[in-house]
Amino acid sequence: MKKLFVTGASGFLGWNLCQLVQKEWEVYGTYSSHPLTLPGVHLCPIDLTQTSALTTLFRDIKPDAVIHTAAASKPNYCQTHPEASYKINVTASLHLAELCAEADIPCVFTSTDLVFDGFNPPYSETSPVCPLSIYGEQKAEAEQGMLARYPKTAVCRLPLMFGVAAPTAESFIQPFIQTLRAEQELKLFTDEFRMPVSAKTATEGLLLALEKVSGIIHLGGKERLSRYEFGCLMVEVLGLPSTGLIGCSQKEVKMAAPRPADLSLDSAKAFSLGYNPPSLRAALTELRGVV
Repeated sequence: MKKLFVTGASGFLGWNLCQLVQKEWEVYGTYSSHPLTLPGVHLCPIDLTQTSALTTLFRDIKPDAVIHTAAASKPNYCQTHPEASYKINVTASLHLAELCAEADIPCVFTSTDLVFDGFNPPYSETSPVCPLSIYGEQKAEAEQGMLARYPKTAVCRLPLMFGVAAPTAESFIQPFIQTLRAEQELKLFTDEFRMPVSAKTATEGLLLALEKVSGIIHLGGKERLSRYEFGCLMVEVLGLPSTGLIGCSQKEVKMAAPRPADLSLDSAKAFSLGYNPPSLRAALTELRGVV
């Protein structure tokens, strides 16, 4: 089997991806500060910001392809820790692109819809980036830097993601579910719009990009809805108590990182290549009993 090098195996997306690709790939997954066990995956403890250590590991494994999911992915953390987050979000990403260029192997980079400001949706791959947050700025810089070093890189801009929690990382729905089951108050924005996908759907898009894409591609879902509307759907499909669910506006909640209002992605390019996200109702139904 060919070797797939997955950074960030202890993260939500990386963990789900490692679970889903084992039938087709021999998987090597990295982790840094969150040790874990992942049956069937060769786990490699490493600080990706240590350039020489990453080079040594990469050349020892000799992967046939790379999917780079590792990141400091919490916008509020990046806003308050810009230097630490830059090292993983930008510096490590650029070095990984150089290693993939040297080996001439497929490289997929997981970017974000937060490279946009939310004022002029929907956003296509050719829309100019205009991030509001430091996290968005770092991802935009990494996109361009990786493509400059290795034009064959597939830069996959991902939307909000949900799914089964990893032992060391959860998606945005886990705390929502815990709060609602405890019948506590959960305020969700009525004026922030996204196009979510499940981790399973995102993985399918990343594998498609690995095979067919060089450059930027959007892997958004097919439905645009507010966080509050998503919460209402989640309550209905997962059979959760709705007593604590309350709609609110962004301005009512103070956060370190600015939040775009509407990050609707135009994913027509991916759809034309065979990317086909199921309905959110269907994706949530798959999670009944496991979240």
